[in-house]
Amino acid sequence: MRVSDALDKKHRAAWGQFFTPAPVAAFLADLIILPEAGGFVVLDPGAGTGSLAAAVAAKAVARDVSCAVRIVAFEADPLLTGPLAATLRDCERTASRAGIELTTELHELDFLAWASASLSDSVFAGSRHFDACVMNPPYRKVSAGSPDRLALERIGLRVTNLYAAFLGAASASLAVGGQLAAITPRSFANGPYFLPFRQFFLSRMALDFLHVYERRGKVFADADVLQENVVFRAIRGGECEEITLSRSAGLVDTRTTRRVPARQVVDPQDPNLFIHIPIDEEATEVAARVAALPTTLQDLGIEVSTGRVVDFRTKDNLIHDPDRSLAPLIYPSHLSRGRITWPLLDGRKSNALAINADTLPLLLPVGHYALVKRFTSKEERRRVVAATFRPTDVGSRVVAFENHLNVFHCRGHGLKPALASGLTAFLNTWTVDAYVRQFSGHTQINATDLRLLRYPDVASLQRLGTAGLDGSVPDQQDALDALVDAHVAEFSADRQVRRAA
Repeated sequence: MRVSDALDKKHRAAWGQFFTPAPVAAFLADLIILPEAGGFVVLDPGAGTGSLAAAVAAKAVARDVSCAVRIVAFEADPLLTGPLAATLRDCERTASRAGIELTTELHELDFLAWASASLSDSVFAGSRHFDACVMNPPYRKVSAGSPDRLALERIGLRVTNLYAAFLGAASASLAVGGQLAAITPRSFANGPYFLPFRQFFLSRMALDFLHVYERRGKVFADADVLQENVVFRAIRGGECEEITLSRSAGLVDTRTTRRVPARQVVDPQDPNLFIHIPIDEEATEVAARVAALPTTLQDLGIEVSTGRVVDFRTKDNLIHDPDRSLAPLIYPSHLSRGRITWPLLDGRKSNALAINADTLPLLLPVGHYALVKRFTSKEERRRVVAATFRPTDVGSRVVAFENHLNVFHCRGHGLKPALASGLTAFLNTWTVDAYVRQFSGHTQINATDLRLLRYPDVASLQRLGTAGLDGSVPDQQDALDALVDAHVAEFSADRQVRRAA
């Protein structure tokens, strides 16, 4: 039985463990460039049972390298250090039989605590000597005040997830020119929570290779993975004018690759340092079309916020069957084909909110609002799902929006009807959906993501909103895209992108 199969799921969740499949381990090892001679020290900071170390050793043997390879492995889980030690011994024996100079070093320590102490103490300046790092870091949230978070803040690294902590600490431990090859979720590529990490990491490391596994769950089949996984290589202190982009559906599917200018992946002028992955020419054209749009939400005088009602915090005020004395409560389940279907009396969610002193701050005056789901399921065809809320949808003077919705408004009030309908149509285009997928590998759309989009000007949005949509979305995506093309100048030029059938 594999060690991973023998471990209790609660134990693995507590440690954030997702064990590396052999094809991924070989892929990561193959990204590391071994020198012709001299010494070469490889860091494996969360070594698990040693699959990455074994892959590096196998590569050294297969390439018959002349350099002296040393693998330094860290693992804090006492249930794994025994199997890891056995793997490392086997690596040394296999390399010795092949005439390869390969040694290993096992630290039964928390890598983050070790790195924090080493990097913040001049006595340990020599620890910045790793020539390469291979990693499949643990995935678990890092809570405020936790030992991991406090240790990392000592070296100037603020993170919200353990995998970003490992990436940051490892990058700071590399020598200049050191290589880092990793597989992680894509969530570090965008969003406000990972901005401090992107600032820390990208100030030290230059990305030169990115590979996307497009099918969630195909890589870590033994876990419920909600995000796309990305394999990448970065160089400490390097500058890369071009980046190789690669993709495949799963582990053993054929990979397609292309080279793009580095600025198409990380725009140095972007204060948020979003990492885009325009995986094909179509994606590049999509990015160009969105970049050509003339305005921001601030230019339009529009704000976007998450819905105010967090239902579990106001359970006593939730009511399933509405009446005129209650405030209509809109959930994502009420969005359908660009409009609001309310109430849903056969559904599990509430349809109304009691009006009292506790709930008054949660209410908005009825008006025209554009709404976007914050979360979509893995099975949904679209990542960005928008709808227009209209006063006639509910027949009341106030309304409440649940927290799983993003709400476009003007200082807490509704938008002009045509503007709200035009926004909904624009946000439901294939182009916007495809653009968001370039930097978002998970099923969540944050208000920050929507603030950072570029938009058509007011006149274009209002023309679009009065073009017979009446707040709804055509059944066919092509029909909606054609309508937007006809009313948004930046989209109506000779269009090179066509939605795949």
